[in-house]
Amino acid sequence: MRAAASVLHLDLDAFFAAVEQRDKPSLRGKPVVVGGVGGRGVVATASYEARKYGVRSAMSTREARARCPHAAFLSGRFHAYRATSEAVMAVLREASPLVEPLSLDEAFVDLERSDLPDHEVPTVTAYAQELRARVSEVTGGLTASVGIGTSKFIAKVASDLDKPDGLVVVPPGTELDLLRPMHVTVIPGVGPATAERLRRAGIHTVADLESVSLEELVRLVGRAHGHGLHELAHARDDRPVVPERETKSVSVEGTYDIDLTDRSLMAGLLTRQAGEVATRLRKAGLSGRTVTIKVRLHDFTTLSRSTTLPSPTDTATTIARLARGLLEGLDTSGGVRLLGVGVSGLADWVQEDLFGDADDPASDGPASDAVPEPAALPPTARQRTWAPGMDVVHDELGAGWVWGSGRGVVTVRFETRETPAGPVRSFGVDDPQLHRAPTEEPAPQESATEGTTTPERAASERT
Repeated sequence: MRAAASVLHLDLDAFFAAVEQRDKPSLRGKPVVVGGVGGRGVVATASYEARKYGVRSAMSTREARARCPHAAFLSGRFHAYRATSEAVMAVLREASPLVEPLSLDEAFVDLERSDLPDHEVPTVTAYAQELRARVSEVTGGLTASVGIGTSKFIAKVASDLDKPDGLVVVPPGTELDLLRPMHVTVIPGVGPATAERLRRAGIHTVADLESVSLEELVRLVGRAHGHGLHELAHARDDRPVVPERETKSVSVEGTYDIDLTDRSLMAGLLTRQAGEVATRLRKAGLSGRTVTIKVRLHDFTTLSRSTTLPSPTDTATTIARLARGLLEGLDTSGGVRLLGVGVSGLADWVQEDLFGDADDPASDGPASDAVPEPAALPPTARQRTWAPGMDVVHDELGAGWVWGSGRGVVTVRFETRETPAGPVRSFGVDDPQLHRAPTEEPAPQESATEGTTTPERAASERT
């Protein structure tokens, strides 16, 4: 453990929704939900205005619409999230060379490698305030919650304490005082199944967990998990802040507050994750031969299955098809709390898709009825499809975004980040004067979503 509070955790508040509100003046101060817009969609992020109505991440879009029918339901714009994230990460790397991104909107920073004269609480507090102001400046007004502590665990817990737009510094020596009254779910990896197992043993708070012997914890939750919980319950965490390493695989995973039991929902999530993996592969100029899925069951048993192609691919439809096939061989009847898709065996060349995409529903447009993780699939070149929230340009009226579409009509609100809330106009879906904005992701069949969900991120999603 460090002697000083020198690990900083930054988490952009309601990131996807905040970017949409920033770029769409008419949505500022109103409930916004980003994710799947179809019947089997899943909420990726909800603005704080929507959270007041009980909307949260990983909730089905159907339930979100029932709770907050007046919210704007948008499919997401990865190019905007990625550009914003890159600006934030650049600011963090100016602060320290040791930055560990967890996803597009979340990162650890090692302040021991910063230019601070010392790491006393007043010094790091003032520094974090300046950092948050700089982040707001480069993102056009987005807010971030920051926590600072003697370890990654404590910094992560601290950043969750005063959301949104908060700053909490945990002085060295006070870690257990902070943790003891908290519910055990504050510890990464303690999801519903583990929390229920601990509850049955009379363990509700971190203080309760601290008093349990290592042997008893191992008996309750298994050896590996028990050792980890025992260490964190005593505020012991010596994990270093690790900057990005050479990419050996590309993967995406999501942890869910409520165990998943619907197989079609899981298949949709894998399809969405496969789309993001494909997007990342293409962006990096890579492809891969081995497709792997990761499934963590309700009892915390983690399974993985993989299959290897004769030649590498970066095609979303191929990755998704293989991932769904791997899922079919697993018994998930008890519930699933984590799903992930990865591609390894990376290469810098691609052979034509061996399977084609003629029969794959994931290649037939925005697939709004496929579950997002968390943004909608971009449309294919075979049809003009207008996803809610998409940036568009009209030859005469200028820039705007898709308010909604259906029955051969697309409705556009003409406004931008720099202009006030503008007028709404409707056009035929094939109107030759209406175009996808140049900034929109052009690649077909790929999802556009944020980064891998880690245990630390899973904890933040419960906030």
